[in-house]
Amino acid sequence: MKKLSASDRSSIIRLASSLPVGSPERKAILAGLKSAASGGEVNVPGKHILEKAEVSGRAQVYDYAMVYGKAKVYDNARVYGDAEVSGDAMVYEDAKVSGKAVVSDNAWVSGKARVYDRAKLYGKAEVTDAAVVSGAAKVYDDAQVFGAATVTNRAEVYDRAKVSGKAKIGGNAWVYGNAQIGGTAVILGGVWDGSEGPIMEGRWKAPGVPA
Repeated sequence: MKKLSASDRSSIIRLASSLPVGSPERKAILAGLKSAASGGEVNVPGKHILEKAEVSGRAQVYDYAMVYGKAKVYDNARVYGDAEVSGDAMVYEDAKVSGKAVVSDNAWVSGKARVYDRAKLYGKAEVTDAAVVSGAAKVYDDAQVFGAATVTNRAEVYDRAKVSGKAKIGGNAWVYGNAQIGGTAVILGGVWDGSEGPIMEGRWKAPGVPA
């Protein structure tokens, strides 16, 4: 089989980018590109870095991860596994994006934040400080997930939880299960598993406990 050139791969990526996110065709194209990538290499143009994407500083993109569109990965950030960073998204400082996570549109990940598993960030979502987004969680629109830059006091969004609108998740909040936080809600702590119903407004220390 003919080895794909960087130009060939870039053309294929543009085709994939034009298809709906999650469509079988898009998944098949990206899976094919990833299976053709070599292991053990870092920041290889045409394999890890495509189109007008930029990787700079001490940042590393490796395994089968890809950065494309006009996305930027810099400082000491890491993107690896099968992760994708695209659009105008940014991953920087000491942030890590891995697994099958997708960061797209104008979303960004910074600080010591981690995004992994099948988590998705899109729109203008922000995940920063030491926050964690994992599982099949989605953070989108103008939502923010943040927390002190330590592993003992950080916000976590995981499982099938959704954070949207202009919602903010911070402090030591755990948002998981079928939780839906949106609107202008501000969550500053507590355990939220979806049993409390959608939360679209107010400032809360925990379910039923206003801040």
